[in-house]
Amino acid sequence: MHAYFDNAATTPLDPEVLDAMLPYLAQHYGNPSSLHGPGRQVRSAIEQARKTVAQLINAAPSEITFTSGGTEADNYAIFGSVRTLGLKHAITSPLEHHAVLHPLQALDKSGETKLSYLRHDAQGRLDLGHLEELLASHPRTFVSLMHGNNELGNLNDIKAIGDICARYDAVFHTDTVQTMGHYRHDVQQLSNHFLVGSAHKFHGPKGVGFLYRRGGVEVAPLIHGGSQERNVRSGTENVYGIVGLAKALEIACRDMAAHQRHVQALKDRFISQLAAGIEGVRFNGLSAEADQSLYTVLSVSLPPSSISEMLLFSLDINKVAASGGSACTSGAQLGSHVLEALGADPERPTVRLSMSKLNTEAEVDYAAAQLVKLYEPVAARA
Repeated sequence: MHAYFDNAATTPLDPEVLDAMLPYLAQHYGNPSSLHGPGRQVRSAIEQARKTVAQLINAAPSEITFTSGGTEADNYAIFGSVRTLGLKHAITSPLEHHAVLHPLQALDKSGETKLSYLRHDAQGRLDLGHLEELLASHPRTFVSLMHGNNELGNLNDIKAIGDICARYDAVFHTDTVQTMGHYRHDVQQLSNHFLVGSAHKFHGPKGVGFLYRRGGVEVAPLIHGGSQERNVRSGTENVYGIVGLAKALEIACRDMAAHQRHVQALKDRFISQLAAGIEGVRFNGLSAEADQSLYTVLSVSLPPSSISEMLLFSLDINKVAASGGSACTSGAQLGSHVLEALGADPERPTVRLSMSKLNTEAEVDYAAAQLVKLYEPVAARA
């Protein structure tokens, strides 16, 4: 058996999505900027995809910009807002994805804006009282706080955060890469100015995402060189990727309730088996709290042992694919900035198990058994 539990890094492509993409990989090859028939046919597919995405998050089609993925969408919102709107102060948390932290840190280093970090507790809960304090002393601020943490699984209340931002006329960007396609997003019920999606996190293709930008918020392009995407994102569009993104989001929203029930049951099964089988196991952040964390992510903190450095490799050779944290830093020797911010014990290895609708109970049982087996010799020696 091969058990794939790294879905927070990327999900397998849904067969329905592949079927939707294939015609635009083969038969429909026109450039969407061309005025002839083949070009117009492809342009129509892009605009239909834009309408689909907009309808699914209750936005206007003009508020959707297709990008190469979540990282580009985050960068566009951050650099565009600070530079175009002249925002001299920004707020984020040290728990954000590097796609948010690194652009904001670059702007802080260049002196274009001053960056403040929101306080949080040892489980990663954000201090919204501190957010209000910072906004009260820095009017017209850029705020970037994610919806679901990619390493811990913690869920932030973006409705409450948006309401606070609205009271202080702040520009609010939320990275929803881990929650898009897994939770309902209705932008008419939120006060956010920007929201982000990446297709490969919800069984779509890699290399394509989108940015929701609330109507009336004008920011400068990040990529120059053409008039594509309504003059805000130059470059020939990734047509089959865009078609695949819209189809994947449509399927995800269609099947969301069943998907959530199935995956939450798998996560609960993991928690139960690991807690029973490994003495001293813990769960990072709010990962084990069903109502406060992503149902797709479980962050497991394991006891210190001689196998710690080889843990992911040992799982891999036993055909269990998992991550030690964010996939964007996999292969690096640096530890997780998120776990470091929480003050986690550096001697305790972490395994992130992230699940999808395609996983089964048998795979959970197998992966849990492999982890327990790796720790049996440790328990015997103790």
